[in-house]
Amino acid sequence: MAGMHDATDADGLTVGQVSARLGVTVRALHHWDEIGLARPSLRTAGGYRLYTASDLERLHRIVVYREIDLGLDRVRAILDDSTADAVGALRAQRAQVAERIERLQQLSAGLDRMIDAHERGLLLTVEQQATIFGPEWNPDWPAQARQRYGDTTQWRQYAERSASRGPEEWQAIADAVAGLERALGDAMDAGVTPGGPEANQLVEKHREVFASYFPLTRQMQVCLGRMYEADPGFAAHYDGVRAGLATWFRRIIDASARAHGIDPDTATWQ
Repeated sequence: MAGMHDATDADGLTVGQVSARLGVTVRALHHWDEIGLARPSLRTAGGYRLYTASDLERLHRIVVYREIDLGLDRVRAILDDSTADAVGALRAQRAQVAERIERLQQLSAGLDRMIDAHERGLLLTVEQQATIFGPEWNPDWPAQARQRYGDTTQWRQYAERSASRGPEEWQAIADAVAGLERALGDAMDAGVTPGGPEANQLVEKHREVFASYFPLTRQMQVCLGRMYEADPGFAAHYDGVRAGLATWFRRIIDASARAHGIDPDTATWQ
């Protein structure tokens, strides 16, 4: 490079010093030197490269342009070509940076919702929960479920779905659940036999609706059927739809499981 001459260490900064000052790697400085983008103007008698104040000014500009993702060829053009539209290039890059900032802000908001969903389960106010899920709903249930199941794969799957849902989506799910429960009660009243086509369709419908929370295997469904019958709260809920529905629901789940080669007596949560 023109003007390069021998100097003492006191005349400039070493590659390591410049690396520390500008926050760029020594490897990057060597590369920029090799391609002629930013060469140190001085060398010591021992052959060490030294950067002058003018060199540092150029490096500062390179670092700024690289921070906004300008390619090295574009950086060189802006620095060395007097006809290059530096302002136009910077404005175009600023627009791209603004778009990136907006995307990152949206990503940050999404991560906040995901964190809240993992911690709270439902991202709904108490009033919204009462409106959507009805007067029987206890707003403490999500926290209780988090305490009991928070370390499970199913809770993580549930949280991921919950993070993307608003009141309208939860209302649609609540409506689907209510519709399924009415269909179950009507089928029991009509004398539908466990293991028959209509009963098996209802079992499949239950898996489909329940997938709004997390994927449900047939063995897991058998475990839920047991809980619906044995747990006082669930049993009261289903028997409130139709007397005896909790037991009938468990029976049609078990019958469907047997048809798929699953022994309900040994089924586990998997």
